[in-house]
Amino acid sequence: MPRSFNLTMPNPSASLNQTVADYLHYLAYIKRYSEHTVAAYRRDIQRLINTMQTHQHDLWSDTQADTIRAALTQARQSGLSPKSLQRMLSSWRSLFTYLMQNGLAKHNPAAGIQAPKAGRRLPNSLDPDQISQILDGPTDKNDPMATRDQALLELTYSCGLRLAELASLNILDLDLGDAILRVTGKGNKTRQLPMGRQAIKAVNEWLQQRKHVKCLDANALFINHRGQRMGPRGIQLRMAKMAASQGQHLHPHMLRHSFASHLLQSSGDLRAVQELLGHSNISTTQVYTHLDYQHLAKVYDQAHPRAQAHKPADLSAENSNHD
Repeated sequence: MPRSFNLTMPNPSASLNQTVADYLHYLAYIKRYSEHTVAAYRRDIQRLINTMQTHQHDLWSDTQADTIRAALTQARQSGLSPKSLQRMLSSWRSLFTYLMQNGLAKHNPAAGIQAPKAGRRLPNSLDPDQISQILDGPTDKNDPMATRDQALLELTYSCGLRLAELASLNILDLDLGDAILRVTGKGNKTRQLPMGRQAIKAVNEWLQQRKHVKCLDANALFINHRGQRMGPRGIQLRMAKMAASQGQHLHPHMLRHSFASHLLQSSGDLRAVQELLGHSNISTTQVYTHLDYQHLAKVYDQAHPRAQAHKPADLSAENSNHD
């Protein structure tokens, strides 16, 4: 995280940019938001500042609902998706809540503004057979990096991890004896996850190989060939390569989505899936009920004898039987 944030409390005479710096510091060090999230807030707020300056607004208190609408219109005309516009508007609402709490604004001009609705985009997932094909593919047990990659795959699918969570794992987060993994997710929230038998086996094999690999980060669970902690991009590339060798396309979040979808199909327990995924709001998890319905509808269409469309000539015969 950049160290350029001002540490003082905001004041009414501070410039717009100085106030933003104070707010970003608050998000990073008080709210404990990730660097990626703070950077997104910075970009969103800069769009609003650009519009404020066009309207010659020098103070946050000058901003009214029409300024927010103008900034939203400009962002939409620049090609931002409805989902991005919704996130941006949420960033502005949060900013003005902070400003009001610190006496820099008397109202929240973004509170009553609605962004265009985004269409629901269901996450991509693989079926269990596709997952098995990737996970059960040949692995060179004499190659430490191949053993590591197998552990990456097994652990992600076993625990439904986010990419950032996977990259940040430390060896001390593992309790292989009790089959528990401690994960720090969004908002710096920690949760404990059960580990499957295959994941434990794969991680154990990697830990044995890790002893013979150059290591510059003693804490990191997964390191690269240079001995450094694996970054998110490196993990993405290695997973994609392993899947491609089995004729599949894969990225880490696809494994997470597959984990959630398969678990929900088997258990039907939405609350449990919410806890395992680390979702703070169950509405985020409910997208997997749509995935589950799609799966059931597909099975129904393929298997049920009355699911297929009938020709018009058959309708009279069908309607004569009401059993």
